[in-house]
Amino acid sequence: MKEDFLHYVWLHQYFDKQQLICSTGEAIQVIRTGLLNTNAGPDFLDAQVKIGQETWNGSVEVHLKASDWLRHQHQTDPRYDQVVLHVVWEDDQPLRRTDGSFIPTIALQERVQLNLLENYLNLKKEKPTIPCSPFINQVPGLPVMQMLDRVLIERLEQKARRITDLLQRNTQDWEETTYQALVSNFGFKINQVPFLQLSQLLPFAIIRKHSGQLWQLEALLYGQAGFLQDVPAEDDYLQKLQQEYIYLWHKYKLTAGMPVAAWNFLRLRPANFPTVRLAQLAALLQDKNHLFSLLLTLPDLPAYLRFLGSEVSPYWQKHYMPGRESKTLALEMGQESKINLLINTVVPLLFAFGRYHDKQELIDKAIALLESLPAEKNNITRIYTGLGLKNKAAADSQAYIQLNHSYCEPRHCLYCSVGHYILRTKLASP
Repeated sequence: MKEDFLHYVWLHQYFDKQQLICSTGEAIQVIRTGLLNTNAGPDFLDAQVKIGQETWNGSVEVHLKASDWLRHQHQTDPRYDQVVLHVVWEDDQPLRRTDGSFIPTIALQERVQLNLLENYLNLKKEKPTIPCSPFINQVPGLPVMQMLDRVLIERLEQKARRITDLLQRNTQDWEETTYQALVSNFGFKINQVPFLQLSQLLPFAIIRKHSGQLWQLEALLYGQAGFLQDVPAEDDYLQKLQQEYIYLWHKYKLTAGMPVAAWNFLRLRPANFPTVRLAQLAALLQDKNHLFSLLLTLPDLPAYLRFLGSEVSPYWQKHYMPGRESKTLALEMGQESKINLLINTVVPLLFAFGRYHDKQELIDKAIALLESLPAEKNNITRIYTGLGLKNKAAADSQAYIQLNHSYCEPRHCLYCSVGHYILRTKLASP
């Protein structure tokens, strides 16, 4: 058993409270359990308990054994002088505060139902991938649906925080923030960091001034990305881009561009090379002077897909690297990549702006867009569909990813609606 089980029991008061007596011999009445503290200090803050005839406000500390108080050196930490109640599984030692007064202690070992403990131990056993998989077919749909709804919002909140972090660094400029978020996600997972760096080396204000000329956008992007340092003399188009980049670099007093070594090509298909993504990015930025306001107001999924469907320049339709000609490449970004950008850029932007300005209609729009996008299919989603759960839309797959990362993988079953149901219900043993 771990202390998180006792946290769960105390928080939900899942123990027999009849004739509850503490170690000082006085009756205990729990008025307020307190708030779980995830930082240093006592486990529950702002609790309220009645001990005998006195009502106490303070902290509650939880341990498996009372002697753990000494083992964790709480007797030397003044923060623990505020503890009004010590909740333990086994009371093996009386304890005093630094002023010499006894710390009231209650032991739960004989007060917790056996099936609650057994269900907890079953969930915490080392099992393949998902701890509750042996029980999931016995759990009704409501707890599952509640948990998926909850983790979807948690994932959107998490992504929105990244947007608002960028916003703070960009002095509340939503257009610049949208540009950086969009460019960053053009790197997808492998090149996200260098693409973000590129967006910060090449401000949107400069991009907007040249958005009417695709070749100038390419000169700025490829130049700052480091791909125009050494170009073949016989490649007229690259020579043109290089000359324009040098002129614009001096004109805007840009900082030094990135080294080519910053970009990752390993294990990528040519269609996913950062050089190809830069061509797609330049095409998307053409004639787009207001990225944020546009993304905020597009009416539906087809409109968003059209927004991402700009055709690359003729040079990049036949090249996947500067100076290296190949068979004809795709004219525009693939459907799967567009969906990825909508999930990881557009939806978080809508959600973040809705949260920031308390506009529920934009939060609803973000969720509706996720529900209209096709489901992602990957190793994580296959785990849950293998348990019989449905994966019909991107809203489902995003929920499964969050559920896996934040609950199933770290075995945080006590904080999951499904785990909570299993703990409180007598299910057939696997």
